[in-house]
Amino acid sequence: MQDIKKTLHDATELVLEGQNRVKSAKLAEKIKDLEQQMEASDFWDNPKRAQKISRELANLQKTVNAWKELAQEHADLLELVEMTQEEDAKAIEEIRKEAINFENKLQEAETALFLSGEYDSSDAILEIKVGAGGVDAADWAEMLLRMYLRFCEKKGWKTEILEKSEAEEAGIRSATVEIHGENAFGLLKGEKGGHRLVRRSPFNSAHSRETSFAKVEILPLIDDDSDIEIQSDEIKVETFGASGAGGQHVNRTDSAVRITHLPTEIVVSCQNERSQHQNKERALEILRSKLAEQQLEEREAEEAKLRGKAVKADFGGDTIRSYVLDDKRVKDARTGLETHDPDKFLDGDIEEFLRAYLISKK
Repeated sequence: MQDIKKTLHDATELVLEGQNRVKSAKLAEKIKDLEQQMEASDFWDNPKRAQKISRELANLQKTVNAWKELAQEHADLLELVEMTQEEDAKAIEEIRKEAINFENKLQEAETALFLSGEYDSSDAILEIKVGAGGVDAADWAEMLLRMYLRFCEKKGWKTEILEKSEAEEAGIRSATVEIHGENAFGLLKGEKGGHRLVRRSPFNSAHSRETSFAKVEILPLIDDDSDIEIQSDEIKVETFGASGAGGQHVNRTDSAVRITHLPTEIVVSCQNERSQHQNKERALEILRSKLAEQQLEEREAEEAKLRGKAVKADFGGDTIRSYVLDDKRVKDARTGLETHDPDKFLDGDIEEFLRAYLISKK
């Protein structure tokens, strides 16, 4: 019984913090503003924007209701513990099950508390690019792609591969994936940066220990009705032949599209759609997301300077996590969290690490 009491008493501060946050004037004002927008007579004239606002309001209301229910459940469990006799083993076991269920729900709600950024509720674009390490690095990039796709599958999120460039011998050179799910960008944004793999290489006869790298980018998915404007004279559009998986139906024409944003020199491409027009629209979608992320980083850097914090010139450039397969260890360099089950982690069981990063930024 003492372990149950400790779990519930340890949760008290977090429950109070959650209640205070959802009762804040700022959140109430945001909900009221969204509700007023939905009441406008022309609200559904722009279905994309309407769906985005509806989803944002639903997520906020879900958060408010979740904390109300958790506070009540917490109070009920505390009262139940006080009323239960130590010798009533059956009742204690039932309370223990309820306490475990409560703790799991509290962890999910705690994660949501830290998803209040400008784009945190947005869908996401995941980009993976091969780093140093030759064939091993290309194979590693594909392993990471599988890891994130498995994670999304377990979350019930929808994914679509927009671009995938196969490497010569094994693995991939790059991949771009569109992810649709609740708070997808907010939950995944901490994955941005370098990922380091150490293992016995399956690609040489000596099976020597090799280190390889891949870079991950996480961008918020920005709709074309957003404040991010792209002028036609600011971009250079090029077409080329599609290749790789999904490209067999379009290889006869130059349907793949590469767009260069001249002011920033950002380059994006898309080749997996059936037509040049569709590939161009998807490429512009990725470009808007990159521009939005750039603006976000610039604001964060300026705010950090005003607060007197040191600012890195390279956002996400450092290695954020090491995967050492020989030692059966995956360790996050920012939070210190580690697991000794890399197989399970690489199969998409990464949410604990995502949550730890968000809490560390509190």
